[in-house]
Amino acid sequence: MTTDRAEQHRTEQTNALDKSDGQLKTAHTFTFLGTGAGCGVPAFFCECPACEEARRDPRARRGDCGVMIEGGKRLVIDTPPDIRHQFNREGVKAFDRLLYTHAHFDHIGGLGELEYMVQLVTKEALPTYGSALALEGIGREFHYMTYCLDEHVLEPFDNVEYDGVRYTALPVTHAPGTFGYLVETPKTKLFYASDTGPLPPETVEAVRGVDVLVLDATFWKRNWNPNDHHSVQETIEEGFALDAGTVYLTHLAMHYDEPVTLAELEAYVEQYDRRVKVALDGMRFAI
Repeated sequence: MTTDRAEQHRTEQTNALDKSDGQLKTAHTFTFLGTGAGCGVPAFFCECPACEEARRDPRARRGDCGVMIEGGKRLVIDTPPDIRHQFNREGVKAFDRLLYTHAHFDHIGGLGELEYMVQLVTKEALPTYGSALALEGIGREFHYMTYCLDEHVLEPFDNVEYDGVRYTALPVTHAPGTFGYLVETPKTKLFYASDTGPLPPETVEAVRGVDVLVLDATFWKRNWNPNDHHSVQETIEEGFALDAGTVYLTHLAMHYDEPVTLAELEAYVEQYDRRVKVALDGMRFAI
């Protein structure tokens, strides 16, 4: 990245507001509903330093991964098991479109929470997009919910245009049928991939030079599952190799392979001059 471009992104991110700072002066915002790996932080069964930190400090707590893009309408990516609590936290009473990355429980487990939103509020099936394999998996797990969903199958590199934003489904290295989404507004090009190992070559070319990269960073140091996930260090390396403007670490387990507290992780990324940020539940920025 050139010095001018790096400075431009530092300025943009400095000017981005989180939800506690008031109204964002932008057409669209990107909100992290959840930023944790499958077991969340704190995990109910764990007493590691990261989980104990989260019990003391609400800022360090993480629900399972999902995000929301808001402009004139709301679009949500994934329905984690924590989604009811996440929506209550963000003051969300309904939304308009749903995209799925894949059909693992930590990304679909909250779907049942939407049934009464559809019955009582929107009163029409929710337009829902994902790969054929993702939608099939959701249908198996939530067969009683399919009447609530207006399903649309996406193939790799298909796109959905909604509310002034283009979403392009890009293949990643995780479960079969898993997508990341390239999110393009008039101002920002962002790639979101909450679960992935090293990106496939065709996806690399599609996202090279993005303004914002939001990427799986499940493991701290040793990566137990390098074909399906990243470590924090690998995410940073891949983000820089892609010439991404700002890299957000998400899908953080915080206690694999060894525990790392939020305080320690935020101190670690300081060396990257604000180009790397630790995603937090409820964090919001302009796109």
